[in-house]
Amino acid sequence: MLVTAIAPVAWGSTYVVTRAVLPDDALWGAVIRALPAGVILLAISRRRPHGAWWWRSAVLGVLNTGGFFALVYAVAQRLPSGVASTVMAASPLVMMAAGRIILGQRPRALALAGGAAGIVGVALMLFGGADAVDGLGVVLAVTALVGSAIGYALATRWGAVDLIASTAWQLLAGGLLVLPVAVIVEGAPPALDGAAIAGFAYVTVIATALAFVAWFAGLRHLPAGTVGLIGLLNPVTGVVLGALVAGEALSGRQLVGLAIVLAGIALGRLPKDSRKLRVGAQNVEPVEPVEKSRMRS
Repeated sequence: MLVTAIAPVAWGSTYVVTRAVLPDDALWGAVIRALPAGVILLAISRRRPHGAWWWRSAVLGVLNTGGFFALVYAVAQRLPSGVASTVMAASPLVMMAAGRIILGQRPRALALAGGAAGIVGVALMLFGGADAVDGLGVVLAVTALVGSAIGYALATRWGAVDLIASTAWQLLAGGLLVLPVAVIVEGAPPALDGAAIAGFAYVTVIATALAFVAWFAGLRHLPAGTVGLIGLLNPVTGVVLGALVAGEALSGRQLVGLAIVLAGIALGRLPKDSRKLRVGAQNVEPVEPVEKSRMRS
């Protein structure tokens, strides 16, 4: 669980970095974030896609990185951040549904309760309720949420290959998907000063390459719903760092929301009994040789 937590904590830290030093070109930001991260991981793994993994990488790249980044960009243009984050806080419950349908993982009652608590907590932290809500923005946010949950479940189902290599393939596919959209919508890539280069270096290496490897590692060893609950550390990190680094004030309501989110994550903790862990999660066994995974596919 600690390794998995690296991902949402790193993702939550990007809010401060983005606001402080990165340009406003969100699509180019996604490309600059995804492609170098994919190249770094590909250089480490030194493995190219093979067989079915050519089309699987494209599918996962759309659902988990490229398509997700593009949808989140559109959502950011249409919804206040608090509303968008509240919608995305349903991720644990949606991931539990995807895990049940695609992986056959039955969510525990406490995990469901933790997911519901997470929605309430994030809403208290971030949703002021004063802004008008754009219907299309909500639809796009739900589409991003459902698509990524399906992508994560499929990545788990298809996970019998090298973890770093499969993550690299997804990031490269997603970055290449967003690249032409960025050119059409935003034109030439933005000029970067020293601070922006340092910011992108952090986002690329830590908040993308390392974070996605940690996230997919968690999905291979934990039920999807549990990973989704850990993902609630994303908005928690964003709020806490905003107060500590950017000097943003924390209200009493936000503190209550933080406490509820953390309580929801605690509710979803896996039982310590290893036998229950094996029953609760699938794809926990050691990675099979590629030849066997191909035969199974």
